[in-house]
Amino acid sequence: MRNKRKKQPENIVQDKYMGSVKVGAKGQIVIPKEARDMFGIKPGDTLLLLADAERGIAIQHLDYFDKMADQIFCGKYKPPEDENNEQLTGFAHEIKKFINEKEKDE
Repeated sequence: MRNKRKKQPENIVQDKYMGSVKVGAKGQIVIPKEARDMFGIKPGDTLLLLADAERGIAIQHLDYFDKMADQIFCGKYKPPEDENNEQLTGFAHEIKKFINEKEKDE
């Protein structure tokens, strides 16, 4: 029997993915399997959605931002010179507040 390699879909190239999703009646989207696999997203994971009117929407594991907030608070995160430290600290506080509220709900 010949060893058949599974052909990668054309929308996945060098660890990048492009696909489209439809927004359902309740505003829900399904993250395509290829993207879930690429980022290790599993059922039950908590993701954080960030939205900026000019830059768009980003979705990331909540754990990523929790670690970032910890680094900001302990002084290990070194922001670029043009980044506002006051805004960065405020962002870290909001992340921790969000995580605490999420843990209370669970």
